[in-house]
Amino acid sequence: MDFLKSSDVEVAAYVLHESKVPMYYKDLIMEVLEKRQKNVQALAEAISEVYTQINMDSRFHYAGDGRWGLTEWNPPETKRSSRGARSATTNRAKTARQREEKLFEGIQEDN
Repeated sequence: MDFLKSSDVEVAAYVLHESKVPMYYKDLIMEVLEKRQKNVQALAEAISEVYTQINMDSRFHYAGDGRWGLTEWNPPETKRSSRGARSATTNRAKTARQREEKLFEGIQEDN
């Protein structure tokens, strides 16, 4: 990869791909700046700029504790709670209907 011709975010994706593990954001950004041989006069500004680019790019996944990884390393999230809640609601409604039917049958038998 030609680091000098690549964007900061491309280099960050490459660095993470090679590391195969999430990296602390400052370490990741410093490696990007080093590989791109950027003359950084305002380090805080450069870190902020690269961090913003990583944060806005869907290829990157925040792993917690200031660490970033690649989205492809994480399986897609499943919405178990909503699906489970729907399933529980459906089961309660079914049980309620069955109770109503039994009560109705009992009332008809009494008459």
